[in-house]
Amino acid sequence: MKRLQFALAVFSLAVSVSASAQNFPNKLIKIVVPFGAGGVADLTVRMVAQEMAQSMKQPIIIENRPGAGGIVAANSVASATPDGYTLLLMSNGTAVSANLFKLKLPYDTLADFVPISTLGYFDLAILVNKNLPVKTVAELIGYAKANPGKLSIGTINRGSTQNLAAELFTSMAGIDALIVPYKGSPEVLTATTTGEVNASVEILSPALPQIKAGGFNAIAVTSAKRFVGLPNVPTVAESGLPNYQATSWNALAAPAGTPRPVIDRINKEVKAALAKPEIKARLLALGIVAQGGTPESTKQLLAADIAKWGDVITKAKILQQ
Repeated sequence: MKRLQFALAVFSLAVSVSASAQNFPNKLIKIVVPFGAGGVADLTVRMVAQEMAQSMKQPIIIENRPGAGGIVAANSVASATPDGYTLLLMSNGTAVSANLFKLKLPYDTLADFVPISTLGYFDLAILVNKNLPVKTVAELIGYAKANPGKLSIGTINRGSTQNLAAELFTSMAGIDALIVPYKGSPEVLTATTTGEVNASVEILSPALPQIKAGGFNAIAVTSAKRFVGLPNVPTVAESGLPNYQATSWNALAAPAGTPRPVIDRINKEVKAALAKPEIKARLLALGIVAQGGTPESTKQLLAADIAKWGDVITKAKILQQ
């Protein structure tokens, strides 16, 4: 009898979930963002969410829950009802956090989420103080080798994408450089301009105005392709380190167990929003290349970054408590 009751309960739940998926969405959707309001990631998801809300005729709210390397936000979504009404703004930072902390995370980054689609890719750049006598990546590497231990590279806090990109660069280039962590991007850019550090690795978005104003030199971008907004700036890969690539990205994800029809509907809406020329242009102005993906390709991206940055974290010995 107990087995029959259990089977009936499971069947009833399955029918309920199926019906709910067919009617999706029929109420407010919440997207939890592991960053503060006003940042580039927050602005990106708000642009896309606004378009999705209009198309789906349901309100979408953004809940900013920064802290603990994104763990607080991610954990709140991992434990949410898997019905598509609570989503996570996932990023390469989510992949980094999977290996960054000595303590075990309260969720499994790959098993407890269903990635839905990427939203955009954020290029990083290697920036150089104008008084440093280098104009290319090859010259920067040459300078570092000629002056062991004297090259300083600014990034934001240890374990950030910028910081790991710098660690990866020095490792692959075989140079001895001092990587200096700062509290935030404004401090990094100021230090690069004043010469407090010789160079820096920073996301393009906050750096673009000063790059265009000539405050410092952008000698390379870290992505696989040149950034369309700076067509004359080469990639690190084409500048002497052919296998180097470091890209920041963000994506939407749902709790594991969310019905596939719901995932597919959200994926469709994300891609439709990103395809709009005005959205592409607004994101490009922020240094973001709008690009959606399939749930499968987004999960592959997440898994690849977990492996890649885990290796960098181990080699750089920057595990955190």
